[in-house]
Amino acid sequence: MVAFLKRYQAIVIGGMVVAALIACQTGEKTVTVPEPDFTITADQTHNKFSRIIPPVARVPSGAVIEAYTKEATDGQLTPNSTVEDVKNLDFSPIHPLTGPVYVEGAEPGDVLAVKLLKIEVGDWGWSAVVPGFGFLADEFKDAYLKTFTLGKDARVAKFNDKIQIPLRPFAGVMGVAPDTDSLLSTIPPRANGGNMDNPFLTEGVTVFFPVFVEGALFSIGDTHAAQGLGEVCGTAVEAPMRIVYQVEVLKNRRKLPEPQYETDDYYAVTAFATTIDEATKKATRYMIDYLVEEHGLSRTEAYVLCSLAGDLHIAEVVDVPHVLVAMHMPKKVLGL
Repeated sequence: MVAFLKRYQAIVIGGMVVAALIACQTGEKTVTVPEPDFTITADQTHNKFSRIIPPVARVPSGAVIEAYTKEATDGQLTPNSTVEDVKNLDFSPIHPLTGPVYVEGAEPGDVLAVKLLKIEVGDWGWSAVVPGFGFLADEFKDAYLKTFTLGKDARVAKFNDKIQIPLRPFAGVMGVAPDTDSLLSTIPPRANGGNMDNPFLTEGVTVFFPVFVEGALFSIGDTHAAQGLGEVCGTAVEAPMRIVYQVEVLKNRRKLPEPQYETDDYYAVTAFATTIDEATKKATRYMIDYLVEEHGLSRTEAYVLCSLAGDLHIAEVVDVPHVLVAMHMPKKVLGL
């Protein structure tokens, strides 16, 4: 109790009493989010990946960026939409991505670290079954739509009178530009990131992207208020959001084949493929590489450690045939 009172007294400033009390009682960390250096609005979007898409902002390494995102249909669905609107969805505007952002000093072979500092949910969200889309599309052929009332202070999405889904907002699509003039669809995950649909990439996480083109050209969007691992019906709680993130160019670092990420508690790798088996094998190899190069293990030792302490997660299976698998390694196991 004494420790609690000391913490309480230390933070009774600037109208933060209620938030501080909640943080103390729940054990949550209080994080100071720096003021953004740049703001990108929700009308500064594109929906392809390519090096030829011009940047909407040019920022130095270390910049803090505030980005507003649209929901995944780019305005085709609204809080007043009906199931008929789902039947008539046009996939060509999907997904609107805010950006790209040119990061000064980023060159091919570098790593771009993107730290997710703050993620605020918009006023509403939706989830749907879109005919012909989803992991069980052959079984669920009828359109369905559910909308949710949300907001930046919302903590749950009310599914019905009994069921409430805890909100854990994140961006379903994050990525840098691939080294191509082709305008690539945002639907599948790729080595540059893309539609990873990984619900672990939430506030407080740092995501590492391999850089393929000068300036990296980072974009973010397809924001989800909540999603289970797999996103099996094809949609999460799709919602517009405000995201504050920081970019940093990392030079002379270990080369990354695909995005990786870390929290205070674990380091993680990701791998995409057209089968679960291949994605899982790639993720395991990537974690072995990390353990060998960063922690000095032999490949055999690293392989065994992956079996003893590595956690495999199926992030998404819905972009048939493309899937994404992640492996997490607890930092406590590594003595970090």
